[in-house]
Amino acid sequence: MIKHNEENNEEINIFGLSASQDLANEVCEILKIKPKQVKTIRFMDGEILVESLDSVRGREIYVIQSTTQPVNENLMELLIAIDAFKRGSASKINVVIPYFGYARQDRKAKGRQPITAKLVADLITKAGADRVITIDIHSQQSMGFFDIPMDNFQTSQTLAEEIIKTIMEKKIDYKNCILVSPDHGGLTRVHKVDSYTGAMTNGIAVIAKRRPEPNKAEVEFVLGDIKGKTCFIIDDMIDSGGTIINAAKALKENGATDVYIFACHGLFNGPAKQRMEEAIKNNWVKQVVVTNTIEIPESKKFEGLKIISIAHLLADMIDASVHNCSLTDVYNDFKVNILNQVEKFLKENK
Repeated sequence: MIKHNEENNEEINIFGLSASQDLANEVCEILKIKPKQVKTIRFMDGEILVESLDSVRGREIYVIQSTTQPVNENLMELLIAIDAFKRGSASKINVVIPYFGYARQDRKAKGRQPITAKLVADLITKAGADRVITIDIHSQQSMGFFDIPMDNFQTSQTLAEEIIKTIMEKKIDYKNCILVSPDHGGLTRVHKVDSYTGAMTNGIAVIAKRRPEPNKAEVEFVLGDIKGKTCFIIDDMIDSGGTIINAAKALKENGATDVYIFACHGLFNGPAKQRMEEAIKNNWVKQVVVTNTIEIPESKKFEGLKIISIAHLLADMIDASVHNCSLTDVYNDFKVNILNQVEKFLKENK
C-alpha cells in the first residue's frame, strides 16, 4: 500500500457531504490531511443550499457523496455542491460516489420506461463535474453514460482480504471453502475475488435464478459442488435481502456446511434487517459483511453484521490520481500484499 506523506498531500482537497461525511473524514485521516469544510443548509420548504467554507479557487477538489437513501435529497445536495464549487472557480471537480443511486435503472426493461442512470450521469456532467469515481457500480456498462472521465473502483481485493481473514480467525478448513456467485451476472465479480484469495478458496459455484418482478428472485438450481463446504456468497449489494437470503437457503439445502454473505453496498431497505436476523438465527447464514460505501444507521444494524472500510482503497486511489501515478499499480500493490499473506499462512499450516 502507498505510504502517505503529509507534505506531499498538501494539495489534496477533500469535501465530504452529508451522506458520506464519516468516510471522507476517514480518507483524510489516512492521507494525513484535514478535511475541507462545507456547510449544507436545508430550508423549511425542502430546498438545499451548499456553501464551501474553504476557498477552492484554482484548486483540484474531491467531493464525496453516496446517493443513498434518501436518494433524491442526497443527489440534489451533490448537484448543488458541484455547482457551488464550479462557481467558486475550482480548477477540477472530482466527484466520488461510493454508492451510485439509480445505477440499476441502466436499461429499458419494457416500453415507456426511462434509463435513469443515463439521466443522472447527464445531470452530474451538466452540473460541472470533470471526473466521476464510483465504487462497484451495479453494471459497468453505465460507465459509457458519462461524457467525462469515469473510474469504477472495485472492492474485490477488500472483500478477498476479509474472506482470508475470516478463514484464518475462525479456523475454517480452507480446502473446503468455495466462492459463490448469486447469479450468472455476478461471475466476473467472483472471479476477481478469486484472483486475490488464491489457494485459500477452491473453486466457484453459481446460483441460477429468475426474477418474476423487481426485488424478487426465485432460485432454480445451484451449479457447482458445494456439499460439505463453507460458502462465501459475493454480491454487489444487499437491498431488501430477499434474493440473497433465498440464495443462502438454497446453498444450505444443497449441503453447504456454512454460508457467509459478502457484499459491497449494504442498503438494508424494508424488511432486510428482519430477514438477516432470521437467517442468522436459523443458521442459514453465519455472518453478513458489507463495506462502508453507505453509512448504515443504527436502526438497520443487526447482530452478525460486520462493516469493513474502503477508506484505504479510496485514499490510495486519490493519492495516486493527484500525483499522476498508475491506478493499476495500486491494485497490484494490494494483490501482492494479499497473496503474500496467503503464502505465509499456507506455509505455516502445511
